Parts: sequence; structure tokens; C-alpha cells
Amino acid sequence: MKNSVKRNGKNCVLLLDDGSFFLGKGSGCFGDFFGEICFNTSITGYQEILTDPSYFNQIINFTFPHIGVVGANFEDYESDKIYASGCIINNPISAASNFRSKMDFESWLKLNKKVCVSNIDTRALTKKIRNSGACKALIHFPKNGFFENMTNLKTKLMQFPSMKNLDLASKISTNYIYKWFTQKKLRSFKIRENFIAVIDFGVKKNILNILSSSKYDIIVFPYNYSVDEIIKMKPSGLFLSNGPGDPLATFKKNKENLCSLKNFKKPIFGICLGHQILSLIYNANTVKMHHGHRGANHPIKNVRTKKVEITVQNHGFVVSKKSFPKNLSVTHTSLFDDTIAGIEVKNKPFFSVQYHPESSPGPQDSRYLFDKFFKLIKNA
Repeated sequence: MKNSVKRNGKNCVLLLDDGSFFLGKGSGCFGDFFGEICFNTSITGYQEILTDPSYFNQIINFTFPHIGVVGANFEDYESDKIYASGCIINNPISAASNFRSKMDFESWLKLNKKVCVSNIDTRALTKKIRNSGACKALIHFPKNGFFENMTNLKTKLMQFPSMKNLDLASKISTNYIYKWFTQKKLRSFKIRENFIAVIDFGVKKNILNILSSSKYDIIVFPYNYSVDEIIKMKPSGLFLSNGPGDPLATFKKNKENLCSLKNFKKPIFGICLGHQILSLIYNANTVKMHHGHRGANHPIKNVRTKKVEITVQNHGFVVSKKSFPKNLSVTHTSLFDDTIAGIEVKNKPFFSVQYHPESSPGPQDSRYLFDKFFKLIKNA
């Protein structure tokens, strides 16, 4: 494909690291966009998905073919921008048709300097990911309509780092303490009553919204802020947020500090990366999954109640069952592959889940976990 001109309106290339490629129609921002490719099975909530910081350095293949009909608005951001590297869809971008829409999908992509490639056989691509596993990918959307030499593109792609052993939380965490909702930077922080400390590995806005629906102030700290100093501030509870990248890489980078969480006497609640970090603190292991869990329709079994919850998920790593520590107990499992989806620390008010109970987007079956956290704080 040396300097070949676009054909039949296909002016964009999706290249995978095994050398296979798909031709499609580009929208949004021109350029080269790299990421680990994954698929998401949600049928709603593309704005929340694309702005989820956990998708940093990933390209999302949407299995739902119609993207864009809701447009974009100011209420459905899960962070301050699009964190995904780009997205892939089957049909051409749908025209915005929603009373909440403030701009169309392509304008929103351009505003965020991101790309979308459409007219791709997303079913074939999803099957390929399911069979071969997650891999690195490149969306090449040249401004002049001419594709760069494929050998050069593959060389660029191979230089892009693998998600395994990659710490990404440090790249997107806040670099200052702030109070939610105001997001006002706190230059000095005195000991106060009735606040929940949030360690930000890539936190979503709706998590902070739900936490703040309680009577507690929500104070957000950088991922590497001294845990000992946070404990001295006497928070009523502590929350470990979601985030991107390899949890072991993030943990190793800040291991001694994070292990100080064992000294906390009040409740701890972790979600996604926070769940993995809490497990690692207690000597569990994490492993990279074949292709991950991503979507708003994943069934989870509560081991104790035997009830099934339909959940929102977005993770490519999981807590391993091998050499599982005796001081942890499994509370939830995936009905897709029986992987660990929730744990508790024995004799401690610490618990965590692999999925996203804040349900943004997705069902609200697991919102009770926030109530559990608030009840533990009240009774601490």
C-alpha cells in the first residue's frame, strides 16, 4: 500500500500488530493514533465510555453499530476529555438527534483531537480479538488522503509500548489535592471531620458524584500522595479509584506507600484498578487477560447472596486465583469465565470489586456497594 490513494471513499487504515489491516472512513482529527485495541459491548453511553480515564491508550471497537445519535453534551463526561485513543464503528456516524445534544459526534471528536474510523466490519474485528487476544493497533488517517508506506506504519506501531508492565495511572492522576464538586485546589489541608479520601488512579466523575451524595466531603488526592499523611488527616473512609494500565506496574512504583493502607482502621472501598491495588497490597497476584471484559451487560454472581448482578466492566487485568492469599475472601465472580470480581479483607472493613457499580453507563444493579461503604463508615 505504498502511497496509495483512498479508494471508494475509504481514507483511513486500521493496522494491527500482526500485520492485518482494515480500510475504513476516517472522521474527527487527522493523524496517527496508537493504542491497545479492545471491544465494548455496550449499546448506550459512548460519551461516558470514551471519557473514562481507564481507556487511556486504548482504541475501542464498538460492537453496537450505531454511534453518534445522542451527539455530545456537557453532562455525560466522566472526565475532562476523551481518554481513549480513538474508536471504531460499523455504520457511518449517526446524525445527532437528542434534546440534550450540544454538538454532533464528529465535532466532539475534533474538539478533543481524536479519531473515529467507520465502515469497518466490527463483527469480524471482534471475533479476531476474541480469538487472538488484545493487541496493539494504529489508526492512520492522513490529511492528504494518501496512505503512508505500510512497512513504515508497522515500524511505528511496534515501537508503541505494550499495556503489560505499563504504569499509566501516574500519567493521568491529579497532581494536587482538591475538593469535589468545587474541584478547588487545596493549598493547605487541615484535619477535618466527615470526609472520604479518594486516591485518584483515574477516577470517574460519577463515582465522585455518588460518594458526595452522602453527608461526607469528598477530598481527592494524587495517586502517590503519602498514605501516612492521609491517615493522619483522619478520613472517615478511603476510596481507591479505577484507572488504566497494568496494576502491578502502578503498585510496584508506589509499593511501600500503598502498603501503608494496611494501617488504616476505617473502611476502604476499591473499584477496578483500586480493587487490583488492594489485592496486591495483601499479596495477591494480577494477570493480563486474553481480551478483557468491557461492556454494560456482564453477569456477576454475588457468592454470598447467590444473586446475579448485570454490571458495567472495563478491565484487561484480573486478580489471579493462583496462590490466592488466605487473608482475602472472594465475594463476587464473573459468570462469563469464573474470574474473581470482588474481594474482602478478612478482619478488616476493606472490600473491592472489579466492575463499575457507579453504572455510568449501564445498569444500577450494584449501586448497593456504595451503601455498604457508607454503612461501614457509619458503624466504624
